[in-house]
Amino acid sequence: MEKNLNSDVPVCESHHLHSEQVEEAVKCMPDEEKLLSLGEFYKVFGEVSRLKILYLLFDRELCVCDIAESLSSTVSAVSHQLKILKNARLVKFRKDGKNCYYSLADTHISGILYQGMEHINE
Repeated sequence: MEKNLNSDVPVCESHHLHSEQVEEAVKCMPDEEKLLSLGEFYKVFGEVSRLKILYLLFDRELCVCDIAESLSSTVSAVSHQLKILKNARLVKFRKDGKNCYYSLADTHISGILYQGMEHINE
């Protein structure tokens, strides 16, 4: 049996393989490429300024200037974060004359934010 490097984490005291459960679990595992994509997707949520932008857009559309003002930030800094969010398909935009308005890409994004916050608040 492997040695427990972190004594705070409980481990099995005897090594007994549950073959059927292991086989079933492995069958459910997405392929490596999808897991890498999922990891990259969740990395986008790892930056507080991006989370703030997503919450600002939770149920509304805002132009870049409004987002920058709401965050006491610069248009340039917000623009950089919006590019990352857009590339991750978390936000969408529309042009109206000289203004560019952003909103959440779809209801999945608000659902992810809601469930994450619900988990944090438990």
